[in-house]
Amino acid sequence: MMGMWNIEFTGKKPNLKNPVFIEGLPGIGNVGKLAADFLIEEIKAKKIAEFTSFSFPHSVFINEDNLVELPVIEVYCKKFNNRKKDLLILAGDVQPIDEKSCYEFSSKVLDIASEFGCSEIVTLGGIAMKSEPKSPSVFCTGNNKELITAYKKSIKNLNNELYGVVGPIIGVSGVLLGLAGRKNMKAVSLLAETYGHPMYLGVKGTREILKVLNKKFNLKLNFKSIDKEMEAINGEFSQQKQQLSPADLQKNKAIKKLRKSCNDVNYIG
Repeated sequence: MMGMWNIEFTGKKPNLKNPVFIEGLPGIGNVGKLAADFLIEEIKAKKIAEFTSFSFPHSVFINEDNLVELPVIEVYCKKFNNRKKDLLILAGDVQPIDEKSCYEFSSKVLDIASEFGCSEIVTLGGIAMKSEPKSPSVFCTGNNKELITAYKKSIKNLNNELYGVVGPIIGVSGVLLGLAGRKNMKAVSLLAETYGHPMYLGVKGTREILKVLNKKFNLKLNFKSIDKEMEAINGEFSQQKQQLSPADLQKNKAIKKLRKSCNDVNYIG
């Protein structure tokens, strides 16, 4: 049925210990998406479920086998031995196409998080700046003062003074925070500064968010490996960007819309 969200689990649902739910979907600089993708790869998280819906963008992706795939959003899981908290990670290449479907999807995600007994929700994204930040700062906000304070105390240089700095947090990253509060679930958002240009890939901001997650959850990420892969991704993206002419960029409606949104310092989920 149009607008419904279907979730299919790949096998038996895992038993998790006090898990944290982390969301990272496309947005400004793709900071949240990149962070989630790198995290999944580095900790070798296992896919346990995927969302499908008629409320995804009306397009397909071409995979490495030159075959088409419908868009999906996936849920990954990582169980840790002798650690307090396991992880659930939401990742994908798309977001819901409109406001209503965004709320529906976010509510469904929180149902899943509640089913697994998640102790907190963490959303990831970028703060769009007018120029490229040399050393991106990471900001923290959320729906619970105690949780924000706990992050602030455990992470050096984490900034929680966002009022008047950013606009609304748009998309799943923002709606999850609000709906989680209504369900009495604690939630925070980690937002890294990045250049607010639609053809910019926020690799630097992604790295800063990964550093925060690494310290907060004692993940022992291999940043030498991460930096090497980030350099390769950045190079490939730059090459693809050069293939687009200025006329192509002007004609692209999505790019024009994002440009309009980024006239001021703002955040888009």
